[in-house]
Amino acid sequence: MPQTLSRRKIAGPLATAAALAFMYLIAPQAAFAKADFSSWFSYGDGVEKNWNVSAVNGDPNQVRIQPKQENASAPKRKIMVVYPRPSSAYKVAITKILDIFAEKHINADITVINFKKDAKRGKAAIKRAEKEGFELMFSMGSESTSWLYKNYNGGEVPVVSVCSKDPVLLGQTATYEQGSGTNFAFTSLNMPVDVQMAYVVDFMPKVKNFAILVDSQNVSAVETQAKPIAKFARQRGIQVHEVAVKNPKNAKEELSKLVKAAVATMRKSDPTLSQSLFWITGSTSVFREIATINAHSDRVPVLSVVPEVVKAGDDSSVLSIGISFESNAHLAAIYGAEVLSGRNPGNMPVGIVSPPDIAVNFRKAREIGLEIPFKFLESATYVYGYDGQVVRSSRPSVQGIN
Repeated sequence: MPQTLSRRKIAGPLATAAALAFMYLIAPQAAFAKADFSSWFSYGDGVEKNWNVSAVNGDPNQVRIQPKQENASAPKRKIMVVYPRPSSAYKVAITKILDIFAEKHINADITVINFKKDAKRGKAAIKRAEKEGFELMFSMGSESTSWLYKNYNGGEVPVVSVCSKDPVLLGQTATYEQGSGTNFAFTSLNMPVDVQMAYVVDFMPKVKNFAILVDSQNVSAVETQAKPIAKFARQRGIQVHEVAVKNPKNAKEELSKLVKAAVATMRKSDPTLSQSLFWITGSTSVFREIATINAHSDRVPVLSVVPEVVKAGDDSSVLSIGISFESNAHLAAIYGAEVLSGRNPGNMPVGIVSPPDIAVNFRKAREIGLEIPFKFLESATYVYGYDGQVVRSSRPSVQGIN
């Protein structure tokens, strides 16, 4: 909005109405458009350098993204991104996808649709994608991927999954090494459980208690993270404590009681709590309550499968071993670019980032008297120092399984 319209005083109701109309016409459209979709769609710093982001007239659940400077030598590519709901993870993912597409000078004309997990809206999006000649769909989040897989597996438009959990464990594809054989190319937020748990056992070789925090209504987190990890731990004689939130809307209240109760149970076999761990799965309703979890975890280290839960300051887990939303989105963007260049999505193996992202917060480690093995510091992608501020944030490369 401009700071002033005129130094002259405008008086009277007609003049006021005229002034308001004039302000609306000359005000930056993004200022009005952003209010339409900001409740569910957002993006990170730097996006507006390369992209114009605007609302779609008449529908607050759609966003249009177009390059500010088109590559004259490259064709315009029509892409649809399907959201199920708002999420901080999706903000990270869409920002990375746009960054990669800008780097590759892809003339992407992107339509983002929030189908709200509604079948009618989802089917309308599919119909539009086919009718208007979209060349690629990104399914943002496990809920979008699951819905599209059930309703569009074998469809005309290629689909690449983003911010979605293990498609093999969810029964969406048979193996990691071979493609789906359909219009789907999958990427995964999960790393193989045995590899991930090897890191955990390396971190605490004599672990006795393993408390798994999960949203019981988050099917993908339960099936691909909580259950496989619980099975791994039990097979090795580790006592598993299931800390399951029943109502995600009341996660804060539930976790305050559940975490405290888990600590009390852990003390029975581990009085000093030196051989016990909390493990946060990729359940948004759970990991966004990291401050609540820390407040009741006593001196038990809180680890996470989500690297973004390790962050600056005190509201952080002490260590994370997994695949970040950013790394997964980077890989998904590469998959998308390859599909646009003509690669068959059905022949693409499940994209898994390797090695994993390791994140460490030394401020939290010192707070609970925990020593971090040097090998974790050496290979960490993200490191926060004793003052809680970032001292390392880099990833040399991202690649999938070939």
